[in-house]
Amino acid sequence: MIRVLVADDEPMIRAGVRAVLSTDPGLAVVAEAADGHEAVELVRLHRPEVAVLDVRMPRTGGIEAAARIRDLAPDTGVVMLTTFGEDDYILRALAGGAAGFLVKSGAPEELIAGVRAVAGGAAYLSPKVAARVVAHLAATGAGSAAGRRATARERVAALTARERDVLCHLGAGLTNGQIARRLHVVEGTVKAHVSSILARLGVDNRAAAAVVAHEAGMTPPPEPSEP
Repeated sequence: MIRVLVADDEPMIRAGVRAVLSTDPGLAVVAEAADGHEAVELVRLHRPEVAVLDVRMPRTGGIEAAARIRDLAPDTGVVMLTTFGEDDYILRALAGGAAGFLVKSGAPEELIAGVRAVAGGAAYLSPKVAARVVAHLAATGAGSAAGRRATARERVAALTARERDVLCHLGAGLTNGQIARRLHVVEGTVKAHVSSILARLGVDNRAAAAVVAHEAGMTPPPEPSEP
């Protein structure tokens, strides 16, 4: 059972997130918070596998709460809920170590997939969020979209072929175990590749590596269908 904390200052949003997560029998909302300060205290008390945090909350916002949670409970993964127009917040949360990014207007399936991915140690970027991050980076003095794609592809080209395979699947939000099954290797091998990828790309976490994968236009091949 994956235990989840939900933090949002709007009761209706919290109820909606709880309702979506309750459709998956493997997920359980163990606590709800109305602001970031309360979220940190409830993480301290319940030690959930995943904390789903709204970006904007009173007293302590989601980004600050995510940083505190990372220090307090590093085994608790953080998924940030965002709305369009909050690109700066997304980038700050990315730099702060959040592992998942979802838009509130996204499909319910994305919320479940994101929570499960982060609980499994993976990064998860909603396709809409990934597109916004890449577009925002291009529009804030970081070069044109074409230039950023070329730079990302140069960075990716420095990886080994197997590391590129792993990065491709990492960018799609797969956990180490899922990547291992896709590539027919043991999970420890994937973990070693991920560590090497982060070092070679010069990024601090899987979510930042996933952004590079999206910038480079990397997509994994479709999962083979069962015979």
